[in-house]
Amino acid sequence: MNDAKHCLIFAHRGASKEAMENTRFAFDRALEYAIDGIETDVQLTRDEITVLWHDRFLDKAGLPENHIDDFNYDQLKSMEINGQLAPEGGDAAIMSLQAFVDAYRKRCRLLIEIKNREWEATPRHEIKVRQTLNIIGPVNNETIVVSSFNLASLVYAHHYKSNFQLIYNLEPEATITEVRHVLAVQPFLHGLCVPIDILDADIAQLLQAHQKCLAVYTCNSDEEINKALELGADMLISDLPQKAVQMRNAYET
Repeated sequence: MNDAKHCLIFAHRGASKEAMENTRFAFDRALEYAIDGIETDVQLTRDEITVLWHDRFLDKAGLPENHIDDFNYDQLKSMEINGQLAPEGGDAAIMSLQAFVDAYRKRCRLLIEIKNREWEATPRHEIKVRQTLNIIGPVNNETIVVSSFNLASLVYAHHYKSNFQLIYNLEPEATITEVRHVLAVQPFLHGLCVPIDILDADIAQLLQAHQKCLAVYTCNSDEEINKALELGADMLISDLPQKAVQMRNAYET
């Protein structure tokens, strides 16, 4: 197993318990702590601009009946988020992926999740993949990793640009049988991101035996953080990055 010193702490959508997730407020707040990286989510607007947003629906913008892809980017970037007016370019505005990468790639590691789900057609999935990889551009694999719950999208990404580190996110109902199958069939994967509830020694050891990255989500309680550290996680994703950093540092000593 890896030493805890190799466990990188990623702020889940920024410091999402202290500020509106996936905004500059949340990212900048997270960087006040000694985190290693930021995790964020990429979706596609109606006019095919990649933006940072987790849900398909716009509940947090006061539009629970609307989808993120019902609007063009120019409309989205001036919406009120959680009751806060978000003027264009403001710290609470919906960010484009381009603005995020430009602002943060030199400040910390980035874990960029492409939110490709069944509600969108495959052509839009592929647009999102291409845009994401093109925006990242020449990649330093030590600092930027791309993930998705959609394995087909990762296969497409690998064929589109084979030099990216790609991580497959497991669903909460995944089993070790699925882990074995994915590792056997898709050896290009850099690793898997495993829900903390299903992580166990068998899954951890299997990934380590294949020399694959073990990322774990979402670790917030003492029990969850300690479990990820004890099982040798390489990447730990948390809504409470300050707490996770403190516990990781204590565990090292």
